[in-house]
Amino acid sequence: MTHAPRLPLAAGLPMAVAAGLAIPVQGRINGALGVRLGDGIAAAVVSFSTGLVLMILVSLILPRGRAGLGRILPALRERRFPPYYALAGGIGALFVFAQSFTIGLLGVALFTVSTVTGQTVSGLLVDRLGTGPGGKKAVTGIRVIGCVLTIAAVTWAVSPRFGASGGGAGGPGAGSAGDPAQLILLVLLPVLAGFLMSFQQAMNGTATVHYGTPIAATLVNFIAGACVLWAAWLVKLAVAGAGNPLPGEWWYYFGGPMGCVFIGLGALLVRSLGVLVTGLGMIAGQLLGSLGLDLLVPAPGTVVEVPTVLGTLLTLAAIVVATLPWPRGAFRR
Repeated sequence: MTHAPRLPLAAGLPMAVAAGLAIPVQGRINGALGVRLGDGIAAAVVSFSTGLVLMILVSLILPRGRAGLGRILPALRERRFPPYYALAGGIGALFVFAQSFTIGLLGVALFTVSTVTGQTVSGLLVDRLGTGPGGKKAVTGIRVIGCVLTIAAVTWAVSPRFGASGGGAGGPGAGSAGDPAQLILLVLLPVLAGFLMSFQQAMNGTATVHYGTPIAATLVNFIAGACVLWAAWLVKLAVAGAGNPLPGEWWYYFGGPMGCVFIGLGALLVRSLGVLVTGLGMIAGQLLGSLGLDLLVPAPGTVVEVPTVLGTLLTLAAIVVATLPWPRGAFRR
């Protein structure tokens, strides 16, 4: 088995930012689809199912994809990595479900801050544990400062959306969660989804090393995630019945391919950049993508304000702080 060479930071970080651009596009599509179907779980099922179809085609058409297919079962049989890593797609299913279910109740701002906080904290933890293919990375003071700055910058960037109505993104029942206890429970779901995303990236990165290509790791992700979501939707179908019929517009089915982009690139990059830096780069891309959508294809009532632009720029600065090779002891007394 041959390993791909590690990417330098100057090449890998822009790729992580580019991968993050796909996240808000997927969120906008899945949120709109959830409203159209009247069913957040069904929207997540459609997203994962279209992504799975695309990854099957890519795996069969491309030579690297076919080679990766041939390595999946041997890697699992020989336990080259813990077998439960193959279930990492379940975390992606949880994220898409949280995206479809809670954005309408919490609003985009609180959802974004919740997931970013969970992902940033777990990125430090996963790198410290050495779960990913890049090995252990120390929790240095400057990395902690970079993480805190990132969370503060993201909060600033999305602050104009606080207090806005949550309706319009999540389907029936979307609106403000007035009960504090209910609000806390709702916030915990995206925090948990964001926290587990770093573990998903670490698992995918490790699997990619043994499969020889992120194509195979992404395919396995979509298989696991689709199975989880289909099972959940069938239970919902038995209890509450089906929602609205599928729409005819093609763009409603583009959320799955967007997921292929950031899952595949994330699996490729964690070996070179580590889980934390990969996650921070994708967070920057997420904010840049959201800003671009608000400028080019604004949702009803969207207004781009100064904190959004400045918070996005501060996020980029925070990532520089966390990733530059600062001299040893530069931030010690």
